[in-house]
Amino acid sequence: MKLFTVEEANSLLPTVRSIIRSIQRSHRRLIHFQPAAKHAAEGAEFGGGGMPEGSRYAPVLVELSTGASKLESLGVQLKDFTQGLIDFPSMRDGRVVLLCWKADEGDQVEWWHDVEAGFAGRQPL
Repeated sequence: MKLFTVEEANSLLPTVRSIIRSIQRSHRRLIHFQPAAKHAAEGAEFGGGGMPEGSRYAPVLVELSTGASKLESLGVQLKDFTQGLIDFPSMRDGRVVLLCWKADEGDQVEWWHDVEAGFAGRQPL
């Protein structure tokens, strides 16, 4: 697991913001396909299925997966597609914590939380 300083996390935010925007676009497009995908999955249980829009659905899944993989390769943890919520593992007072940022926030990481606390336990840096 890569550990980030606040400065390192902040320096990555322009790159991360771009990736998050792509992920959010893909996620919004996937929601459009959700009823058809659910119907296809239910049909597959009985030996049928199929999705007429599959040729458009698959590339969106690939886009979303690619974006998530890019974040992962940077050491960034994606927590929520819709909010663009991410965490940067970091050390604070000798223990691993998570520096927390979401897409509608500024150009700097301003929050952290314990690993077990999650978003609800965010505290200002």
